[in-house]
Amino acid sequence: MSAKGPIYTPAELLARLVAFDTTSRNSNLGLIAFIEDYLLQHGVLSRRVVSDDGEKASLYATIGPEREGGIALSGHTDVVPVDGQTWTSDPFTLRMADGRYYGRGTADMKGFLAAVLAATPDFKSRKLKTPIHYAFSYDEEIGCIGVRPMIAELGKGLAKPRMVIVGEPTSMRVVDAHKGPVRWLVEVKGRAVHSSMAPLGVNAITFAARMVGEIERVENELKRTTVNPRFDPPYPTVQVTTLNGGTASNIIPISCTFGFEVRALPGSNPELIERRLRRFAETECLPEMRAVAPEAEISITRREGVPPFGADPASDVVALALKLTGQNETHTVSFATEAGLFQDAGAPAVICGPGDIAQAHTADEWIAESEITKCAAFLKRLGDWAET
Repeated sequence: MSAKGPIYTPAELLARLVAFDTTSRNSNLGLIAFIEDYLLQHGVLSRRVVSDDGEKASLYATIGPEREGGIALSGHTDVVPVDGQTWTSDPFTLRMADGRYYGRGTADMKGFLAAVLAATPDFKSRKLKTPIHYAFSYDEEIGCIGVRPMIAELGKGLAKPRMVIVGEPTSMRVVDAHKGPVRWLVEVKGRAVHSSMAPLGVNAITFAARMVGEIERVENELKRTTVNPRFDPPYPTVQVTTLNGGTASNIIPISCTFGFEVRALPGSNPELIERRLRRFAETECLPEMRAVAPEAEISITRREGVPPFGADPASDVVALALKLTGQNETHTVSFATEAGLFQDAGAPAVICGPGDIAQAHTADEWIAESEITKCAAFLKRLGDWAET
């Protein structure tokens, strides 16, 4: 299929993408329709992978030979909320000043999407021997949700790539490893009584606090025993992130809930932390609680998780990314991406994209024009490679 579509600069496309409020709580279908139409005007067919409720979709497209293999460029279409932030301009109207593009999602990660889309006419004009795939997902910011059903279609309805470049903001440095966040919700149920009769009740906050103390002990142990100096901080972090309990100052609280997360190093097993906390609940908390209130309970529920990622040192995609960037060393990051999900599905991945993660999620989020320029040059070299 051939067609001559509109030619836009990355900045022009970035302005269009930023204008769509794709905060994760919203639908992204407007943005997906725009990309779909843009690609079609260039003769590129794409396929949606729609969410169960039909309100969101991922998009997968292939330029070049319609076959398995090749390289996928992966990025997410959703952004984080602007609620509670003070912006000096409309977050969803791109603003250029002093060599920077300001707007929600510019760094994380619509800058990458804009550069990829702007490269489409160049990719399409080439006689590619290796296919280049676009894998654009939804709800990455709340747990890499949208990319999972898309990955499940690889090798079925979608051509499976041989390798993947995830374009998260790394200042165009090649990243071959990151930590993986896993989150749980703990619910403690005791017995409520008047506070003047405290021994007849079971204080859920008290026992939740004991479990929080155990979580702190776990992290202190990990700081000593599980260390990878490539990361900052060099150990897994385990943090209680939310806590809620009690109803009034004269009632022994019947319930308390808290959330905690671990950011695990590649090669570590965060499930071991969950098992330890379950053992602590069963041996150090529940016997004492149930001696007073047999109905007392503690539940630990895994809420979401993204696997830690570590590329094979001999990975072809790492070597390719280093070649295309002209670099000779790789880096690590502590934030998470879909790289590990692709790798677990048999498509080795690497992370390399424009922008600085320090600007992501902030008020007046921005990406440097120079970063977009570097990414565009990277994609042109990728096109050269795919022709050979």
